[in-house]
Amino acid sequence: MKEITAKEVEQAIVKGKELSLIDVREVDEVAAGHIPGIIHIPLGLLEFRVQDLNKDEPYIMVCRSGARSSRATEILEGKGFNVSNMVGGMLSWEGEVHY
Repeated sequence: MKEITAKEVEQAIVKGKELSLIDVREVDEVAAGHIPGIIHIPLGLLEFRVQDLNKDEPYIMVCRSGARSSRATEILEGKGFNVSNMVGGMLSWEGEVHY
């Protein structure tokens, strides 16, 4: 499984790189604070929303601590997607947060 740190994600965003971040937390968790520009797909709905994603686009999975996003990464990898897990999740995020 490919992994990326929260700091690496933050630095890429600061440099203006366009990233496709998928936040797999629940609605109330995302409402309490999320990385700007995320795609929100709760983990329980991921299998149903796979057709909305582009296999040619790399994705970075995000959750609170990195556990659910790790599971999401495994699911999408198994379906042929280019996907990385943001290690440590939002607990490790020090960048901008939207509410």
